[in-house]
Amino acid sequence: MLTDAHHRIIDYVRLSVTDRCNLRCTYCMPEHMRFVKSSALLTDAEIVTLLETLASAGISKVRITGGEPFLRPGLIPLLASIKAIAGIQQIAITTNGVLTHRYIPDLKALGITHVNLSLDTLQPQRFHQITRRDRFAAVMQTLDSLLAHQLQVKINVVVMDQVNTDELVPFAALTRELPVSVRFIEEMPFNGQGHAFSGINWNYETILDTLRERYTLHKLPDAPHSTALNYSIPGHAGNIGVIPAYSRTFCGTCNRLRISATGSVKTCLYGPDALNARDLMRSGEALLPAIQQALHHRAANGFAAERLHAGTPESMSVIGG
Repeated sequence: MLTDAHHRIIDYVRLSVTDRCNLRCTYCMPEHMRFVKSSALLTDAEIVTLLETLASAGISKVRITGGEPFLRPGLIPLLASIKAIAGIQQIAITTNGVLTHRYIPDLKALGITHVNLSLDTLQPQRFHQITRRDRFAAVMQTLDSLLAHQLQVKINVVVMDQVNTDELVPFAALTRELPVSVRFIEEMPFNGQGHAFSGINWNYETILDTLRERYTLHKLPDAPHSTALNYSIPGHAGNIGVIPAYSRTFCGTCNRLRISATGSVKTCLYGPDALNARDLMRSGEALLPAIQQALHHRAANGFAAERLHAGTPESMSVIGG
């Protein structure tokens, strides 16, 4: 089993398959983004080799991210190859939903049941302002189809000061009829622009206080290693969660690695790259010992990791969502 310097078992990897995205969300990336060349990305064969190696050391859950993962050509066959790896028990996907609709039957056929949908507003005009693209209808079509195919859906809402804080209650209201988990996420500094961010103004406590003005919240048990504080609302089919992504209250139980589309491995979202798996594989060097060595130097939490990371934070689309 992979373990870190603080005796935490690592059994979950978030793997970006592309840095490209068809939206330009203001909290995630600059409007004019420069993407890497395709030759710099992990190939399908490299992804499979990487995940086979990690699975042999106890990685059992994989989340596919981007950029927008459905912009990667041949994603469905790649997912089928990942699904076939011994030891991988669950594959989940995070998507913005713009292109996802047509692939939902394929996901269902592969047995991929967990999809996180990024959606920061329920207002079409505001969607355009946040994403700089007019694709709200496509995202809502994807949401409807995910539910119709009975996939487990989490809606990820980044809470931004003076942007969408008036929509906390409308988002929570979705859970009355829909069996979804709406997860409110503190904003983080990974916009690739060096701009200030509002996470410190709307932290998880402020979000919960605002929701309690309208709803009675019942605390639900949180799964081991959960990043969200989960709650039910009496009479609602779904539930809500709040993720202290900037407050980082969950760091003590972190069980994950992040790997970018170009193979950069982060042992913490807030920390620097620890190594590059693509370069190791292409040079024929041993992968697993290098990853274990990086974990042995892992910071205790996101605050300690942040102190090790000099310079302007990267775009989340570069890191991997």
